[in-house]
Amino acid sequence: MYAIVEIAGRQFKVAEKKTIEVPRLQSEEGSTIEFDKVLFYSGDKTEIGNPTVDGCKVVATVNEHAKDDKVISFKKKRRKGYKVKKGHRQPLTKITVNSITI
Repeated sequence: MYAIVEIAGRQFKVAEKKTIEVPRLQSEEGSTIEFDKVLFYSGDKTEIGNPTVDGCKVVATVNEHAKDDKVISFKKKRRKGYKVKKGHRQPLTKITVNSITI
């Protein structure tokens, strides 16, 4: 059983007891959150939302807040002495899906 859920403007495939990384959410660690923007559900029956599946929700627990791996942006123009190096770490939240109910 799995579902496609919209979280923070992005779509994620979730299944029960799986851990996923999503963009940073404004929730405390250890709290439970519900997502009701379920776009697709596949289990004992398959339902496609128009735009969302009515009455379907995903309950998850926030495990921790972390940062993603570092992404390096490097720019250079040859023979001009121009070099710029920047690093960025995207903040994210790790959640574990408890249940998918319909």
